[in-house]
Amino acid sequence: MCLSIPSKVVEIDENNFATVETLGVKRGVSLDLIGEPVKVGEYVLIHVGFAMEKIDTKAALESLEFYKKIAKEMNDGTISQDEGDMGLSKMNSNEKG
Repeated sequence: MCLSIPSKVVEIDENNFATVETLGVKRGVSLDLIGEPVKVGEYVLIHVGFAMEKIDTKAALESLEFYKKIAKEMNDGTISQDEGDMGLSKMNSNEKG
């Protein structure tokens, strides 16, 4: 399962390579797989170094608020790590053993 957090495009170079910001972390991604123009300030969903699609700003901001809420609740103990990651950490550890 893959979960993509909306990332804001903060810079685009002449090779169609963008710097994006995801919850305070910046990384570089290729825009070559998106079939429409992308501008600085827009949001994209990324997977293994490629932007896969553009996402509506309103939807991106709502999604980011949801992720921030889950992280805060996990940090302050309101919800457990298993609840916050929907049980994925247990599933991954069972797959290893």
